[in-house]
Amino acid sequence: MLDLIIAILTGIAIGTFTGITPGIHINTVTAILLANIGFFSSISSLALVSFVVALAITHTILDFIPSILTGATDEESFLSVLPGHEMLKEGKGKEAILMVLIGAVTAIPLILAITPIFIKVVPKIFNSIKTIIPFILIFISLYTVTRERKVWTAFVVFISTGLLGFATLNLPVKEPLLPLLAGLFGGSGLIIGISQKIKIPKQENLKIKDIDFPKKEYMKSVVGSILSAPLCSFLPAIGSGQAATISSELISQSRKGFLMMLGAINIIVMVLSFATLQTIGKTRTGASVAVKQILKTLSANNLWTIIFIAIATIIIASIVAIALTNILIKILEKINYKTISIIMFTLLTISVILISNPLGILVFIASTAWGIFTILSNVKRINMMGVLLMPTIIIYLTNQI
Repeated sequence: MLDLIIAILTGIAIGTFTGITPGIHINTVTAILLANIGFFSSISSLALVSFVVALAITHTILDFIPSILTGATDEESFLSVLPGHEMLKEGKGKEAILMVLIGAVTAIPLILAITPIFIKVVPKIFNSIKTIIPFILIFISLYTVTRERKVWTAFVVFISTGLLGFATLNLPVKEPLLPLLAGLFGGSGLIIGISQKIKIPKQENLKIKDIDFPKKEYMKSVVGSILSAPLCSFLPAIGSGQAATISSELISQSRKGFLMMLGAINIIVMVLSFATLQTIGKTRTGASVAVKQILKTLSANNLWTIIFIAIATIIIASIVAIALTNILIKILEKINYKTISIIMFTLLTISVILISNPLGILVFIASTAWGIFTILSNVKRINMMGVLLMPTIIIYLTNQI
C-alpha cells in the first residue's frame, strides 16, 4: 500500500510540473518511462500504473492554468483559451480556472455512473461500427469545417495540418507529437501574445465561497459532458476538443458553462480511455498505451483500481491547482504579459530542442507557422486537429490497423 501512495504522490508532483510547463506532454513522460522500464523492475506493476494514472489526471487538470493565463496550451485544453482569456481580461482569470475545476470534480460522480454502462455497451457498438470508423471521422471533420464562416480557409487548415501530421509521423522525428502539437497549439498562441500589446487587469481576489455559481449553466454542462465524452472516448483521434465542440452544438453553453463542461469532458475522456483498453483492447491516450505495456492485460479489478486512483488524484490535484493559481496570478499581475509570453515561448523552444531532434525543430517551426496562420485567419483552432485526424483516417482506409 505504501508503494502505491508514493507512486500516486510522485505522479501528482510530476504531473503538476508537466501541466504548468509548456511543451511537456504526458506522452513525453510516459515514453521516457517505457524506454527505461527495466530500470523500474523492482517496482510493482500496479505502482507504475498508479504513477501513470496520477500523472495523466494531474496534467489534464493543471494544463488549464497556463492555457487560460498565458495562452500556452496543447490539443487537450486549447478550447479554454478564448472564454478563459475573455474572463482573464475582465479580471476574472481565477474564476475561469475555478469553473474548469468544478467541471473536473463533477466528473467524479459522472465517471462512477457512466463506466458500468460504458463497459457493457462499448464492445457491442465498436464491433458494429469498426468498419465505418474512418467515415465517421471524415463526417466529424467535415462537420467541424463546414460550421466555419470561412469554410475554405478552415478546409485548407485541416488538410495542411493533416498532411504535416502524416509527414511528421512517418519521418524519423524523435518524439514527433512534441514539436507538432507544441507549435500548433502552444507556440503559435505565444507568438501572437508577443506581437500584441495585451494588458492584463488586476484579477479579482475571489474565494470559492464568493463564486456566483451558475446552476443552470452547470446542469447544461453536465448534460453536455454525458452526451459527448463517452462517444469520443473510444473513437480514435477524437479528443475532448471535438467532444466539447459537438456537445456545444447540441446544447448552447455560456462561457462558464463551456469551461465547466470542458473540465469534465477532459477528465471523463482520460478515465474512459482505460475502460476502452479493458473492453475492446484499444488505446486512445498515451497513458492507456503505457498501462497496456506495463500490465499487458487490464483486468476489470485493475480497471476499478485505476478509477479510484483517478478520483483521489482529481481531488488532490484540484487543491494543488487552486494554490498554484493564486501564486501564478500574483506573478502575472507584476510581470508584463509580453515578457511572460517571451519566457514561455523560450521554455517551449528549449524543450523541443532538448527532447526532439533537428528534424523535430523544423516541424516545430512549420507547425508554429500554421498555428499563427490559423489564428490570424479567424478560423477555429479545432480545425488544426486534422494533424491527428487525417493520419488516423489514412491508416484506417489503408487497413494498416
